[in-house]
Amino acid sequence: MAIESLIEGYRAFRAGTYKQNVERYRLLGEQSQKPKALVIACCDSRTDPAMVFSTDPGALFVIRNVANLVPPYEPDPHFHGTSAAIEFGITGLNIDDLIVMGHARCGGIEALYENGLGHRAKGDFVSSWMSLAQGVADDVKKTHAHLERDDMLRMMEMRAVVASLDMLRTFPFIREREADGRLRLHGWFYGIATGILSVYDPKSDRFHEVPEKA
Repeated sequence: MAIESLIEGYRAFRAGTYKQNVERYRLLGEQSQKPKALVIACCDSRTDPAMVFSTDPGALFVIRNVANLVPPYEPDPHFHGTSAAIEFGITGLNIDDLIVMGHARCGGIEALYENGLGHRAKGDFVSSWMSLAQGVADDVKKTHAHLERDDMLRMMEMRAVVASLDMLRTFPFIREREADGRLRLHGWFYGIATGILSVYDPKSDRFHEVPEKA
């Protein structure tokens, strides 16, 4: 049933959106991509950057992984999918705005929280990957021990965005471009249930909601 619905969705796309924008898609297919921004987002099925930001195809270069985390700069022979995509987007496509987009009710952050209670996630990869944010979890538990579970998870989700921004600066080509003004880093947080986007302000070290009207 799920596959059938996807096929029907494709047919609707071909008959509607594609048919109404044939020339646009032709140009997208013939020219090199020139995205306006790079977004590191979670692979959660409920958070689609293109939908949230109402962008056309070709506007965003999107990297998605569990909990929108950025690994450290480690140029070794191992496999680094996220790092490779970051490198390509910044040095290959010369994108000058890089956004880390976190979100509420993140399953990866919840798994990290539960792991701290002794409930280790099943499988071979999730716990290891989420260890990238272990320092975030430990710090939030220490400085916000009074928070209830949901509020603590929200704080961890937001602080993980900030930690990923810091981790991006371990990449020399990002650090250099940010220093000379060629690259701007942004931390954003999206509330799935509320539809509200909040932007990180490094001066106040807080996230502030984006007004619906400028």
